Amino acid sequence: MLESTSGVQILKKYTDGIEAASPAKALMTKQHLDSIAKPLNSLGLLEDVLVGLGAAGCLKRSYKKCVAVMCADNGVVEEGVTQTDSSITALVAKNMLSGISSVCTMAKCNGVDVFPIDVGMLTEIAGVRVRKTQRGTGNIRKGPAMTNEQAVSAVLAGIDTVRELKDKGYDMIAAAEMGIGNTTTTSAVLSVMLDIKPESVTGRGAGLSDTGLANKINVIKDAISLNKPDRNDVLDVLAKVGGFDIAGMAGLFIGGAYYKVPVIIDGIISSAAALAAVQLAPLCRDYMIASHVSAEPAAQAVMEKLELKPLLNIGMALGEGTGAVSIMPIIDMALAMYYDMPTFAEFGMQEYKKL
Repeated sequence: MLESTSGVQILKKYTDGIEAASPAKALMTKQHLDSIAKPLNSLGLLEDVLVGLGAAGCLKRSYKKCVAVMCADNGVVEEGVTQTDSSITALVAKNMLSGISSVCTMAKCNGVDVFPIDVGMLTEIAGVRVRKTQRGTGNIRKGPAMTNEQAVSAVLAGIDTVRELKDKGYDMIAAAEMGIGNTTTTSAVLSVMLDIKPESVTGRGAGLSDTGLANKINVIKDAISLNKPDRNDVLDVLAKVGGFDIAGMAGLFIGGAYYKVPVIIDGIISSAAALAAVQLAPLCRDYMIASHVSAEPAAQAVMEKLELKPLLNIGMALGEGTGAVSIMPIIDMALAMYYDMPTFAEFGMQEYKKL
């Protein structure tokens, strides 16, 4: 375990300061859902989302939404685990700043703002908020990704990002990432945290060949064997085989819970960060919304571990927050139903009964 340091003490302040969801508020939300003029439970998983928001004290008619994209580079890229080199991380971050990346294109359709945040990029981009302690991680096949102190610093950067965004009026955040090589670090983290063999949690990322996939799996095996991350110490796992983007997103989830801002999980990398956050602060799960089941192999296993049910299962594997943005208009429609749909009494109808 980490020694007591100022960073760890600050982190503990946040993890200990999260308020648990209220069963009474959950019941009130559910009772209203059952009172509006529709068949019981007919909104399916959307009703779970609304009840969860109500229980967390975060339910409101509309939200000012944004995507916080944690951008970082990973030293393991030098092992040939990706199709592209690390320069693409900075290029996509620059495109996000210009509003022309994949997630920006989708976000514009929904009135959602996108904020790239540099938590560990090799190249700094003018205009991108810098919250890093180092330019890129170490190569996990040769040693740890970062120090424990740097892992804590990245988590705290994510927490403080929520504070900054809340101060700007944002009250729903998508936890997203950009970093070439981060499906490799994510698979390593999940292999350890879920106690599953690397070959069962490792996918092709942005499109590896069979040979490339085999190499990626071997790199992950070597990294775990060399670094020996402690499954029972999530900060140790993040520091030894993770990435700054994963740690930063873990901070987003913890910060969302602390500041009472619901945070949407995106794809597999965001899911790994959510799992890390829950291990650090179990109550932060009450403030998470699962967007979709990623096409990556470990996606379903992570959701089961988190005990969350994603709204979509459409084979997405793009990242950047695109999956999270996809569910935002669906949530808006559910909110419209909740707040604007007449009740059975207002319609003069007999209520549906549970049979």
